Amino acid sequence: MHVEPLSPDDLLARLRETRLMGHDGARVYEHASLKLETFEALDLTPAQRYVLMPNVRRILELRETLDVFALDGGVYLDGVPLLPPVVERSAEPDGRTVWLINDGIHRVYAAHLAGSPINVVTVEGASHPYYALAASWSEVVELEALPDSFQKKAYRVPENYKALFRDFNAVFPGVQQERKQSNPAHLVR
Repeated sequence: MHVEPLSPDDLLARLRETRLMGHDGARVYEHASLKLETFEALDLTPAQRYVLMPNVRRILELRETLDVFALDGGVYLDGVPLLPPVVERSAEPDGRTVWLINDGIHRVYAAHLAGSPINVVTVEGASHPYYALAASWSEVVELEALPDSFQKKAYRVPENYKALFRDFNAVFPGVQQERKQSNPAHLVR
């Protein structure tokens, strides 16, 4: 395995270039505050309602050779980026303000299982809200594979939920894995 480091400054500068899929490709973090911080896993709030256990097991296995929970910046593993999870300060419709996980739930969940704190990129002041609403950890189910018609998230704007999607792949190609389309028919985009 070839490991190439990515400095914290480079990581944050490139994340600042993240664009939305809609809204004319707005740079959602251009004027936001981005920092590397350490959290206990369950102090972060999931948006996603599932974790794929094969991914979680791979992360735990990888941790035997690279502490993926203590990344100071990021790394490229054989050319594929591995970044700390990205969490945003999110004002939810129910009045709560939470650190919402918008990329990296599998790493956060693996850190929880390992009893380890985890380094994350925090974002405050994004130009647009995250495309999904906060869930609770009690709603997150462990799956071996994503079933058909499984609604992955509760969407902020169900009729056009992809418009607020953060395209991390455009700044770090390969960082976001494409998941099987599984949402119920009324949410397929």
